Amino acid sequence: MRAEPTPTPSLDTAARVREAVAAADDRKAVDLKVLHLEKVSDFTDYFLICSGTSERQVQAIADAVQERMREERVRPLHVEGYTRGQWVLLDYGDFVVHIFQEEPRRFYSLERLWGDAPDVTADFRS
Repeated sequence: MRAEPTPTPSLDTAARVREAVAAADDRKAVDLKVLHLEKVSDFTDYFLICSGTSERQVQAIADAVQERMREERVRPLHVEGYTRGQWVLLDYGDFVVHIFQEEPRRFYSLERLWGDAPDVTADFRS
């Protein structure tokens, strides 16, 4: 009897966030931030928050993140806002990606709302 090959283990959460950051950077995301929510939230470990300068750029950033995650065999649990391109949310369970246009980002101010969460952006930039 032949043993089944061991599936390649998926990336851990921090590595997936690092890949998402790289994908957003590749599409010239603006003002990218990573917040570590593990100690202040029970629904996710990280927020990746960034901006695009237009509807098309917001969608391109979302596409790039999804493609990079798909390469790692990770699919979002939920996608919201893609069609309008004002605020796209990609929920990967252990991390959530928020891609905004400038005005909605200022309005919702997630960085202020989650101000107790440490900004760990530097840990995820190459």
